[in-house]
Amino acid sequence: MSKLALGTVQFGMKYGIANHSNIFSQSEIKEILKLAALQNINTIDTAIAYGSSEKNLGKEKLDPFNIITKLQSLPDDKRNISLWVEKEINSSLKRLNQKKVYGVLLHNTKDLCGIHGSAIYDALLKLKEKNLISKIGISIYSPDELDEVIPKFKIDIVQSPFNVFDTRLQDSGWMKELYDMNIEIHTRSTFLQGLLLMDEEKIPSKFSKWKSLFNSWNVEIANKNITKMEACLQFSCSFKEIDKVIFGVDNLKQFKEVMDYNFLNYSYNLNNFSSTDESLINPSKWDTL
Repeated sequence: MSKLALGTVQFGMKYGIANHSNIFSQSEIKEILKLAALQNINTIDTAIAYGSSEKNLGKEKLDPFNIITKLQSLPDDKRNISLWVEKEINSSLKRLNQKKVYGVLLHNTKDLCGIHGSAIYDALLKLKEKNLISKIGISIYSPDELDEVIPKFKIDIVQSPFNVFDTRLQDSGWMKELYDMNIEIHTRSTFLQGLLLMDEEKIPSKFSKWKSLFNSWNVEIANKNITKMEACLQFSCSFKEIDKVIFGVDNLKQFKEVMDYNFLNYSYNLNNFSSTDESLINPSKWDTL
């Protein structure tokens, strides 16, 4: 069983700073899912907010996969929280053409920490009891979010950004703590929205502040004689605490490239490139650069 999990935001919308491809055609989606199953990739990550991703996935055979989707942020005008959660998940199941999903994550942990947090969690528990979902989780942007959520709620899955530039989950101690609590750890932003894969001369000028870091990264890749994509995947896969490393691709060719890598023996012997500068490692901050 592969440690890799297929991210599908590109199945429903354009995504990533380095992505110049169009949204996947249905035939490409079919081919990718077929190849993923052959490579024992058994987890698909999607979300209600990923455009037509759920709908496009629902047109294909998903039996070999555990499906994880994400609940959107709670609208301000919703009063019946339980009904809203149930409707949202049932709509997802309908789009996905599934009777149940492996996991539902909250896209915004602030919802759990707010006044409606308990109501949202209780609604998800009811869906779990109805066997519509197997696990409840959260999608975080910073390990700091775990300080408030984990003590209050029983969480099955934590999805967190993690890559060669962003090692906050490990550095904060939360990676080990989650692992010791038997909470599944799924990491995303493996390629930092494609920024880690870009040729140095193609990196937008707004990132010039970190030119020396990108230069060191490029030198390291050249010295190791591997591709940037392989280095990023090997890095995340090498951590025993991480259950699933979510990766997305811009096209079918790129997916086939990943499938050609040998991940039977995960190894990590890169230099340290980690940064604590959120202006770099948090893509939501890039618009302000």
